[in-house]
Amino acid sequence: MVTSSHEAAHRIFQDRPELLTPVFGVLGIPLPAKTSVEVLTGDATEIRPLERRVDSVLRVETSEGQRFLLAIEAQGRKDPGKETSWPYYTAYLRDKHDLPVLLLVVCKDRATAKWAAGPFTTGYENWILQSTHPMVLGPDNLPVITSPREAGRNLALATLAAMTHSKDRDVDAILEALASALGSADRESADYFFELLEIGLGNTPARENWRNLMAVGTYFPGRGTLVEETFLKAKAEGMAEGRAEGKAEGKAEGKAEERALSVLRILEARQIPTLESHRQRITECSDLDVLDHWLRRAITATDAEDLFTEDEPADD
Repeated sequence: MVTSSHEAAHRIFQDRPELLTPVFGVLGIPLPAKTSVEVLTGDATEIRPLERRVDSVLRVETSEGQRFLLAIEAQGRKDPGKETSWPYYTAYLRDKHDLPVLLLVVCKDRATAKWAAGPFTTGYENWILQSTHPMVLGPDNLPVITSPREAGRNLALATLAAMTHSKDRDVDAILEALASALGSADRESADYFFELLEIGLGNTPARENWRNLMAVGTYFPGRGTLVEETFLKAKAEGMAEGRAEGKAEGKAEGKAEERALSVLRILEARQIPTLESHRQRITECSDLDVLDHWLRRAITATDAEDLFTEDEPADD
């Protein structure tokens, strides 16, 4: 399970190895589309009690028989310590696996990306013993994808680009395009990329915008569809009711009732039949995370029972 924006920026390569071909294209390095990828441990610890760990390590084999390792690091800021640890990682992996090694650094801001490109050298005076040249993905070379059609062609690349451009002025258009593209994706992919990007955006205003977009679905936000109109009406009514009742019962309870009302209104608008047991379970739930999960499910569910599948967030 992805647990931080840092991990999301490199974990996507493990989960969606098809991302490597377009990424290598961005970097100007040809990589055949039919390429197999194996996830390896990032542990570079020796016998000495000093832990060293690479974020992600992939073993790549192209259809032409070429084999190499790809070490991936997500870097949020300039860190002088990496100028020595990155050469160590690559040398260690080269020796351990007896394969050529490339280092890819994913950055979310231009200053960090410029620094991460190196080169980082080791030597004395004018003599260079070792020089490390990382490949870098950042705002300057990852595309700004504002077309739903383009986002739909490669959801993994669109998601990575959205993470990287989370602080750009075009971020709202980027998120809207990806939200629209997820509307035609299978539910498993839509759920995965929604959650991954929500985590990958970290504590930025873009994260809240993304949550709001996906709350009305993967159904073309801003197009005035029935589901969207119903959701927005329910949200407005729920917020009003939540504020009124919150004075007596507390803010948290008001929010829970707002979410529950939104779930029921969307099911009603989509003409999904609900039993009394369904309505009771929804209205009696006080866990906001579970209610948010049901809210997203209500948009694509074909039966009320779809809301309560086993992959829902567990109650604390």
